[in-house]
Amino acid sequence: MNKKTGKILVVDDDEDILQAARLLLKQHVAQVDTEMDPKAMSSLLKNETYDVILLDMNFAKGATSGKEGFYWLNKILDIDSSVVIILITAFGDVEMAVRAVKEGATDFVLKPWQNEKLIATVNTAISLRRTRQEADNLRSRQKLLSADLDQPFHDFIGQSPTMQTVFKTVQKVAKTDANILILGDNGTGKELVARELHRQSQRADDVFISVDMGAVSETLFESELFGHVKGAFTDAREDRAGRFEIASGGTLFLDEICNLPLTLQAKLLTVLENRTVIRLGSNKPISIDVRLICATNMPVHEMVVVNKFRQDLLYRINTVEIRMPPLKDRPEDIPLLVDHFLKIYCKKYNKPLKRLNLATLKRVEKYHWPGNVRELQHAIERAVIMSDSTVLQPSDFFFPAVETREDSLVIDDYNLEEIEKLIIRKVLSKHAGNISHAAKELGLSRTSLYRRFEKYGL
Repeated sequence: MNKKTGKILVVDDDEDILQAARLLLKQHVAQVDTEMDPKAMSSLLKNETYDVILLDMNFAKGATSGKEGFYWLNKILDIDSSVVIILITAFGDVEMAVRAVKEGATDFVLKPWQNEKLIATVNTAISLRRTRQEADNLRSRQKLLSADLDQPFHDFIGQSPTMQTVFKTVQKVAKTDANILILGDNGTGKELVARELHRQSQRADDVFISVDMGAVSETLFESELFGHVKGAFTDAREDRAGRFEIASGGTLFLDEICNLPLTLQAKLLTVLENRTVIRLGSNKPISIDVRLICATNMPVHEMVVVNKFRQDLLYRINTVEIRMPPLKDRPEDIPLLVDHFLKIYCKKYNKPLKRLNLATLKRVEKYHWPGNVRELQHAIERAVIMSDSTVLQPSDFFFPAVETREDSLVIDDYNLEEIEKLIIRKVLSKHAGNISHAAKELGLSRTSLYRRFEKYGL
């Protein structure tokens, strides 16, 4: 047996109507209150929250104008705009009831009512009330989240001159629809820049869609970005919009853009020039309106020289370039970043707020951080989890026993795990934090390399 839910208030000056409604509805809803005097509603609604109110249209003896019904309808909606109001009306008042629906009522029932119809109408109204409440809660959460995210440079921490230059550039170009290319090593915060550009743009109320181009295979490129129609290939069981269509009206962020082979670069260029996409398996062009932001950790200008990246595509995507500095070039920002991540992870893991002692901070500042801010973030998170002290020591962080010259690898510890960690760090540093290139040189897949990061807390 289903549990009864919902709170109903029936307001009518006919006691027989109230009695009949109470006897019928209490079998189906959790609470049924009745009231003959509509003036009592203000007090009732201050002390109780109803899902549905059944409201008579006429209260004065012999009244047929519905004037009182309209007055109380507006009064109720002023107190609780999400409550569902069902009007109780005589057959001759149907035209008036339809007008009331336009003014905010949800439905109406005719007197004398059919029991099954009244029950169905009330159940539908309760469901509508729940939907409205969920929507209101979602909007409230979204507002709080947006307010939090929309703090200027929420995740940008930096007082260094290089970061101040980044901030100023973002503020200048965000309000425009100019295509942006963000350059920088892995872990420097390129996606944070892209999201900040979106938050400060005219498109902030629309979607931000991120695509890792390094993770999109050549065979799925067109389907993922441009969409497909049913039957376009074996597994295409239904029509599907691509990322460009989904992002239309908002911002599309293409990360690791330089991983695209030349053939796919040509297809991307065609879409950007025509501002239309054609779904795979279709001939119909679909107009798109996106603000494009791209990012890469590779030397795109050098790639143009050696014909690895199309010059005409580069012109399309880099109306403005933003360069993210590596962390080793902004050491004055490290204490700020450390404090920022300590607050985040101490709160996340319900730990008392921790701090670094002076020796630890100096060691952290001295380290070259080949993985940049992301590596520092992971190091702080690991230290917060593993340390039982409120003061973090150098031993709470993993630093190579010997930091070597670029062209040499000195091993003074023959523990195999330590050697593997040292080699991984060495290769990452060699490739400026590029995971794909490091994994290739190590003979590993990206997934296998990530598993080692987790295993060693890198």
